[in-house]
Amino acid sequence: MIYITQLIYIKDGQEETFFEFENIVLPLLWKYNGQLLFRLRPTSSTFVDNSIEPPFEIHLVAFENEQGLEGYQQDETRKSYLHLKEQSVQSVVLIKGSQV
Repeated sequence: MIYITQLIYIKDGQEETFFEFENIVLPLLWKYNGQLLFRLRPTSSTFVDNSIEPPFEIHLVAFENEQGLEGYQQDETRKSYLHLKEQSVQSVVLIKGSQV
């Protein structure tokens, strides 16, 4: 299994554009043996301690293998909506790992 954790930071006022992008691309995960394990929006009260700015959302996604991840990244539907991501996302911290 390949695990991807994303800390997602959104541009001010672009939440609806971000939601539009997510509503289109997240359902594509299953085509590539991917799964959204969780998607959460932390609040200041959910942090015990932090030394970086809290993200707008945190996603944990799993793929059975690298081929699935690559297929998802190259999906033509997903790529055709990347302009929404570029418009709405300020930055992403991506953490990739695998189960041993």
